[in-house]
Amino acid sequence: MQHYQSIEELPATLPIFPLSGALLLPRGHLPLNVFEPRYLAMVDAVLSGPRLIGMIQPTEAEDTVLKPALSGVGCAGRIVAYRETEDGRVLLTLLGVCRFRVAEELAERTPYRQVRANYASFLGDMVAPPPDRFPRERLAAALKDYLTRRDLKADWGSVMSAPADVLVNALAMLCPFEPAEKQALLEAPGWDERIDTLVALLEMAGAPGAGGSSLN
Repeated sequence: MQHYQSIEELPATLPIFPLSGALLLPRGHLPLNVFEPRYLAMVDAVLSGPRLIGMIQPTEAEDTVLKPALSGVGCAGRIVAYRETEDGRVLLTLLGVCRFRVAEELAERTPYRQVRANYASFLGDMVAPPPDRFPRERLAAALKDYLTRRDLKADWGSVMSAPADVLVNALAMLCPFEPAEKQALLEAPGWDERIDTLVALLEMAGAPGAGGSSLN
């Protein structure tokens, strides 16, 4: 697998996959089920190059607008698993590499959309977060309340022993937060801010009287 050491190694132009509610974070893994012809064409194109796709959320409903506006920030992900199905779909797993800002959207010469990506604001994505700055107990308490109110259970052994970035990425990406909340997790400036945002979302959803929260 290719490892990127600096943002200079990342392509200036990225094909993008706009998908509401889908969150990819640096070092996170996102499975995708690709079936639309334009995105199948995109996958074919990137497999012969750096295998990078920009995951980004639209800011308009995809079923009501032909070309919905895009969020300002997305995350570049590298294809690390690939499988074709008998019915013509492609099952992918993306590994998050680095976030980017949309500098501009390029004129369409392909069935899929492409942007010029600016990675300069996210140099910290290229290095692992410091393991000593992780309030595991606070996160676990917020998660316990969150799951209790939904009558769900967790593997607490894994919660208490998983590497910090693995746990934070998994919770941020898998919890059924609203698209705007997932975007807030993505745009958190750094590691500490992302943890604070995640804990705040869990605590809001787990608080008494949170039944009307957008997280439900």
